[in-house]
Amino acid sequence: MKKLLVISSAPAGFIEGTPYLDVKFVEGMRFYCDAWDGEVSCILRKRDASFPFGKIFREPELPFHPIFKEKGAQIRKQDIEGYDLVLCSGDNQDYLHVSELCRKNSVKIVYIIEYIFETRIQAILLQRGRSLVKKLYAMGSALLTEIRRRRAFRLSDGLQANGFPARNAYLSLNQNTLLYLDNRIRDCMQASNDEVTKKFENLKAGAPLKLIHSGRLEPMKGSQDIVPILRSLNEKSVNFELHIFGAGSLEKEIQQGIRALELTNNVYLHGAVDFENELVPFARENAHIFLCCHRQSDPSCSYLENMGCGVAIAGYDNRMWKALSEASQGGHTAPLGNPEALATLIAEMASDPDRIFRTAQSAHSYARAHSFEHEFQRRIQHLMDTLHTVRA
Repeated sequence: MKKLLVISSAPAGFIEGTPYLDVKFVEGMRFYCDAWDGEVSCILRKRDASFPFGKIFREPELPFHPIFKEKGAQIRKQDIEGYDLVLCSGDNQDYLHVSELCRKNSVKIVYIIEYIFETRIQAILLQRGRSLVKKLYAMGSALLTEIRRRRAFRLSDGLQANGFPARNAYLSLNQNTLLYLDNRIRDCMQASNDEVTKKFENLKAGAPLKLIHSGRLEPMKGSQDIVPILRSLNEKSVNFELHIFGAGSLEKEIQQGIRALELTNNVYLHGAVDFENELVPFARENAHIFLCCHRQSDPSCSYLENMGCGVAIAGYDNRMWKALSEASQGGHTAPLGNPEALATLIAEMASDPDRIFRTAQSAHSYARAHSFEHEFQRRIQHLMDTLHTVRA
């Protein structure tokens, strides 16, 4: 029986003395507890501010043993004592010293990493309303943190890299690096072959091309490009609908753009909806192409989740989508940050429904091979293998 300690960046709060936790985080931890042969504990940081998608959990309801630490409290030697393996967020700069603690105390540690340095710089540059001086300061701070991060990864026993960019960026630091593709779409949620065929038969019969866009409507997700893309598709006389799922700071700007283009009968804003019960069924039954404006190379779940619904992808050639599109043949790329080029790509795809169908089939096949269960089991096996590997 081995003891696993997860050091998480998930938010944690209390309501009348009872833990208030992120629902998706708790469900994810439930999978760890079911798959791990032994005790699972988790260190959580208390957060003063409220956060969405939370729920009150009494401690007996939790599948793991929670350990709550005050905001700003550092992880220390006594926190890791007695554990066999630590699984730790490598994106959180507050945890980069933990690898040295673990090495000194003969505890194995594996870091999880998603964002590469380039993505962090892109996020800083895309922040609206921040002065150049503040952006330069933030970039300098990010560089110093990256130096610490790379040292921590060298000292660790392994890495779990979410997405191709993270794997490629850090593999040279630690050869025990697992590439995984994080997503929330389980085997039971994947589209059936009949569903994929049916919706494309409708497209071939002359139905409008149905585009879908989901996620946070924020500059870092490229949502500022939605209106220019709509303008270009309209000018090209593409028969389309766009269904937007999500909310964010750009929502009003997008609404105003839709009205100005007189596309209220073509574009629908659905707001933030339940993933499993609303978004997935809609994508499975209706969507042909996922419009992806991501300028960053972050490993968004949206790629695999739409592919699993039998949806082809048209997106910018950021490092993540370029690599994934080549591996899956599940979509096509346009030059980064060029809305006109992305609209041209969609127009070209719209002219050949058979091409979109074949692409969607490839996307669907790839996603089925990388479902949540498949990727999660690979991650658990990697932890087990690391636990039983002699440290160099």
